[in-house]
Amino acid sequence: MTEFDNRFGQLEADGGSRIVDPARADVSEDHADTGLRPKALTEYIGQKNVTNNLEVFITAAKQRGEPLDHVLFYGPPGLGKTTLASIIAAELGVDIRITSGPAIERAIDLAALLTNLKQGDVLFIDEVHRLNRTAEEILYSAMEDFAIDMIVGKGPSARSYRLPLPGFTLIGATTRAGSLSAPLRDRFGVIGKFEHYSPEELGSIIRRSAGLLDIAIDEDSILELARRSRGTPRVANRLLKRVRDFAQVMGEGHIDREITQKTLRSLGIDEKGLEGLDRDILRLIIERFGGGPVGIDTIAASIGEEKITIEDVYEPYLMQVGLLHRTPKGRVASRDAWQWLGLEPPELPEQPEQPEQIEIEINN
Repeated sequence: MTEFDNRFGQLEADGGSRIVDPARADVSEDHADTGLRPKALTEYIGQKNVTNNLEVFITAAKQRGEPLDHVLFYGPPGLGKTTLASIIAAELGVDIRITSGPAIERAIDLAALLTNLKQGDVLFIDEVHRLNRTAEEILYSAMEDFAIDMIVGKGPSARSYRLPLPGFTLIGATTRAGSLSAPLRDRFGVIGKFEHYSPEELGSIIRRSAGLLDIAIDEDSILELARRSRGTPRVANRLLKRVRDFAQVMGEGHIDREITQKTLRSLGIDEKGLEGLDRDILRLIIERFGGGPVGIDTIAASIGEEKITIEDVYEPYLMQVGLLHRTPKGRVASRDAWQWLGLEPPELPEQPEQPEQIEIEINN
């Protein structure tokens, strides 16, 4: 048993408590998260199908002296939509106001945000598909005509008043583009779809983050983290910081393959990047429902997790790696899922034999 194993066992026996060297813990994690975000398009890694087009649109808008057209980003969480919105504002040289759909409870809240914008400013609304319906209707005229239509007074004396707004850019982000109403979706001039990152792109992100955090890490560890990061930069940075903790407490501060693998094992992350809940979903479908199909509501109730969380966080990656299929009748575990969990997949039904074709010779 190595010294690392002995110290690792002692840490578990102590309840997983951390012993942090105050000399090295000079940056809070929240500050570190902010510091890892790129500040310019040239620093942004991945999503080239989105960033290449944005570079052209931003340059054209600056040359004309006009606000950038309204932008919609959609895709799984953690892929950098908020980061890219901040970069757009920085590239345009304007301020950005950040809010979210659920935070705007009343139409007056949105009106207050819009009237406080300056010419060319960016308003970023995360989870824009959860925007209040009344507030959404205010956005229609604001996005098209840069004005808000308001009703002043009540009854017979009520009259309509149009409040002009400065030219601004609305950037909306959503994990559910299909939940957006058609009138709102059609008012976005630029639409970008975010895809999961490749291991090579994640490796570049981890390498960059390690440099910013002053972490010594070898290439094998970078590759290992990239493979297990679910194609998501947010997960990659989170895992990097957790491995840093183990290397700081259990090792000499340098991240090598041994520390990386043992850290990931202690976090319950396997070679495909699956976490405990991913495996719980697959085991439920296989062991209780014979591999499926099974409805999403049944899965959510059985594992005690919200339906929207399963659909937005867990299912996209399980489908990406080929372990789960969505069908009209429900979710189905693939044969690869059976094998990955060490279970014997059911035998495929034998195809019926084709009847032999009898050639009939016709004598002329």
